[in-house]
Amino acid sequence: MTNIFLPSTGPSDWQRLLADPQKHWVKGYSARTLAHSWEAADGFPPEVASVLNQSPELRGIVPLFIFPEWKVPLPGSTTESQNDAWVVAKCDAGLVSLSVEGKVEEPFGTPIGEWKANASPGKQTRLAYLAEMLGLSHPVPDTVYYQLLHRTASAVIEAQRIGAAHAAMLVHSFSPANQWFAEFKAFAALFGAAAEIGKLYTVKAKDALPLHLAWVHGDEGFRHK
Repeated sequence: MTNIFLPSTGPSDWQRLLADPQKHWVKGYSARTLAHSWEAADGFPPEVASVLNQSPELRGIVPLFIFPEWKVPLPGSTTESQNDAWVVAKCDAGLVSLSVEGKVEEPFGTPIGEWKANASPGKQTRLAYLAEMLGLSHPVPDTVYYQLLHRTASAVIEAQRIGAAHAAMLVHSFSPANQWFAEFKAFAALFGAAAEIGKLYTVKAKDALPLHLAWVHGDEGFRHK
């Protein structure tokens, strides 16, 4: 990946970064909805800002750079964790590495038990690495969804890379029924957090790095853009 980035001129610039720009750019689905939501905001979308500001540790948080479809390399194979958006933010305490997972009705991929079926040594290496980065015991339960694991680890990996004081992973959901929240809640429980919609929880990742987790309900009107 190059270290040179160009400013966005609108949501369509997000489209070309998708793994399949035609298949994945559909009205009412997460990629397009998230792009329109974030492009319409002056900084963070208001519901995201509201949740982040629940934490005294993140006081004064503002986004400095927002990178759509940000890829984070992981050990064990050439497949990267492709974040719907990665944000370098700043708060009074320093830099924040924030991974954003956009959702409408789409699932979080597959549970770890399915993902690691007939697992190669590379997959085993990757799972152990992700658990280590998140400060979790290995093995992680098979019922946890793999996408949540590597997306959250992405925030921690990039926090270490840029010397951030905090890492965060938000699910930005535009689902009227908050579809798949139960799966997020089960994931948050691994850290001892009893997740609720619109609440920010602070836990600890590798080396006691503060890690913030939240499910944010977005403006459903963006599904129609």
